[in-house]
Amino acid sequence: MRVQRAQSARRHLRGIHIVLNVFLALALLYTVTLTKQLLIPLVLASFIGLALNPIVARAAHLGIPRWLGASVLMIGLIAAIGGGIGMLTQPALGWFHEAPTAIRSFVPKLRAVTQPLEAANRATQSLTGPARPQQVQQPSLSITAWDIVATTPKILAGVLTVVLLVFFFLVYGDLMLRRLVQASPGFGYKRHAVSIVRGIQYEVSRYILTALLINVGLGAITAGMLWLYHMPDPLLWGAVAMLANFIPYVGAITTTSVLAVVGLLNFNDATSALLPALTFAGITAFEGNVVTPLIQGHRMRLSPIAILLWLLVWGWLWGIPGALLAVPMLTSAKLVAERVRGWQWFARMVQR
Repeated sequence: MRVQRAQSARRHLRGIHIVLNVFLALALLYTVTLTKQLLIPLVLASFIGLALNPIVARAAHLGIPRWLGASVLMIGLIAAIGGGIGMLTQPALGWFHEAPTAIRSFVPKLRAVTQPLEAANRATQSLTGPARPQQVQQPSLSITAWDIVATTPKILAGVLTVVLLVFFFLVYGDLMLRRLVQASPGFGYKRHAVSIVRGIQYEVSRYILTALLINVGLGAITAGMLWLYHMPDPLLWGAVAMLANFIPYVGAITTTSVLAVVGLLNFNDATSALLPALTFAGITAFEGNVVTPLIQGHRMRLSPIAILLWLLVWGWLWGIPGALLAVPMLTSAKLVAERVRGWQWFARMVQR
């Protein structure tokens, strides 16, 4: 009887433990969603700081103070990004304003594809009875001066927050880590904590910087390919390809679809219109299956199912910023789980 009671008590405790974990997970999801305006800049700045930290650390080894190296690096980065945005703003706004006209000119080019469907629809309507004609309203897209005035302060505040966080992470990040290690009890714990922190910092910064360089290279190759095919605004679509490639699978599919639509808008020949999109699909297939695994190595490869589930969760919680940050967060969580005792199962689950 005592053994049965003990087993029953353990089962009840296990059930209570599972229920509490479920409630804890739901509370975390709610908290992450509620505080996304605070967490998104913080997570983005953390990843940028990890990616740039090796450069500042190398400069510090050469005798350059961290504040000076971080300042020069941030000024150069801001100048490069600002120049790129200035170059791409005008063509992006031009495409946005011309979207209704482009849609109207794009629809007749799809007549050859939609004619069989329209014939089937007319045959169905003849059997079920006449249908009332529906008036189709053309979409109208416009940006007013009030929209710009209303959104500019929010964008500037977000950018300034990320810039300041990155700067302070670069200057004081190592100091914060040393104090965190010093708070560990005992010399053995301190040594183990130093090993874990340094290993995680090196692996995460290496992954983020490598992924950034790969995506920049993909964007440059895409822009050059589009220039050779005489596509309009190749730099704009190269930048879109670079940013979208941070979202695995979904980003490549989206960019390929966009290039197909842009090709159909600018070329009358179907072969010339679809050639840029097909070429980009081949480039991304080569990059995803050969270049990235060769550079990143087997340890960095993630399961496609884990990636899609992670994208679904963070895209639902944080929208487009969550989709862009999902894979870096998953890779970082995997690298942390490999070094933390009791969490190796998570690393094995998400690894390909």
